[in-house]
Amino acid sequence: MNLLHRSIATGLLFASSASLGFAQLQGSKADTTPTNHPVPAIQDTETPAQRDARMEWWRDARFGMFIHWGLYSIPAGEWHGQRTTQIGEWIMNDLSIPVADYKAFAKQFNPTGFSAHDIVALAKGAGMKYIIITSKHHDGFAMFDSKVDPFNIVDATPFHRDPLKELAEECRKQGIKLGFYYSQAQDWTAPGGAAAVRGNHDKQTGHWDPAQNGSFDDYLHKKSIPQIKELLTNYKDYPVVIWFDTPTKMMTPERAAEIVKLLNQHPNLIWNNRLGGTYKGDTETPEQYVPAQGFPGRDWESCMTINDTWGFKSFDTNFKSSETLLRNLIDIASKGGNYLLNIGPDSKGIVPQPEIDRLHDMGKWMKVNGEAIYGTSATIFDNPTGTFSPTGKDKHGNQKFTPTWNWRSTTKADKVYVEIFDWKGHFHVDKMPRKVTGAYLLADAAHKPLKFSQNGAALDVDLPAKALDPVATVLVLTTTK
Repeated sequence: MNLLHRSIATGLLFASSASLGFAQLQGSKADTTPTNHPVPAIQDTETPAQRDARMEWWRDARFGMFIHWGLYSIPAGEWHGQRTTQIGEWIMNDLSIPVADYKAFAKQFNPTGFSAHDIVALAKGAGMKYIIITSKHHDGFAMFDSKVDPFNIVDATPFHRDPLKELAEECRKQGIKLGFYYSQAQDWTAPGGAAAVRGNHDKQTGHWDPAQNGSFDDYLHKKSIPQIKELLTNYKDYPVVIWFDTPTKMMTPERAAEIVKLLNQHPNLIWNNRLGGTYKGDTETPEQYVPAQGFPGRDWESCMTINDTWGFKSFDTNFKSSETLLRNLIDIASKGGNYLLNIGPDSKGIVPQPEIDRLHDMGKWMKVNGEAIYGTSATIFDNPTGTFSPTGKDKHGNQKFTPTWNWRSTTKADKVYVEIFDWKGHFHVDKMPRKVTGAYLLADAAHKPLKFSQNGAALDVDLPAKALDPVATVLVLTTTK
């Protein structure tokens, strides 16, 4: 991920972040400015019905796994006795590690503890419906069998295996979708790929090692675009998502259009808003926070970490609680978004146990309550989920938003789900837009009817004295329009 903001907020909202630095992170209003592209993307030409069909599985999924894994897991946040104060996958940039020294990590990379089966099973057990893995991050190391460049996990390491191929096979077996993250514009080890790096390096060259000298166009045509083509063609029906990152100013509309030509050859592909060159893609990508009102009219996906880093850092033990993670998921779904939650395997390919534990906890809740998340749309209630400060500003200069944690709600055609955090033995809402025909608790296997009354616009439901789940108990309201 990128490193625009230096501090990572903790708590339930994550209103600031170790941001990828993309403009959409500055607010919850999607950019819908018309754009004339050198090559029209599928989003420019498809009908609304075609878009709905293409996005259907993604909208239904609501919950996915992000995996940041690469050579940066070897230094694990420390190089030559110096600890990075930034996110783990940016250690090469943060500590200005020379290209030759960084590439030497490949000889030590032998992740014999990696199990595609176990990682896919972990995602499935957590209730996740898709996985996005870093196929190449900004360090330029390909985590797949690339014939384009030898700096890859098959040719440059003693591991000699393609984890993307193994994940693809397991995803097919276990019924999970698979997508690939690819850093299309930043590459700190390929000549020309560091031409627009942000950071505290030489402002003229944007890099710190003469080995990075070169033409950005050469990098784009000799490495980036050919590797994207490999990813799009070497794994049968995968990827279903391409997750781009940090386009930088070098990714002009004309350069981005060359990538779009490839993407258009895969008409069912979903890709995000970080390609660059004014292409908006399919999804907004707020990072490390939940936008106060979502992105009305746009598909969106909040990506977040379980601790404070994306790539493995051995000394980052600031893990969020299972309650925080679950409530983030519910909050995001209530605003019509997806939750892409990250894991960072170590240099052996092993997922840190605290991350496993939290995903197991989430899976337990989802096994009982997943109906209130999957295939739902945003709340139909106009009850606020927090308050905007009249004077306070966040790091983007917007009004500071403070969430409240009483309840959230998700919606289906004939049901309204109310995920209650603050249990009071009674639920009241002043304005219920639909007629309620029944009420029960989702965690109650018998679906015992609850007493309710609907007087005019107001709705009242009598609840048991004790919540069935301390994190969130789901009230189901069956409804008619």
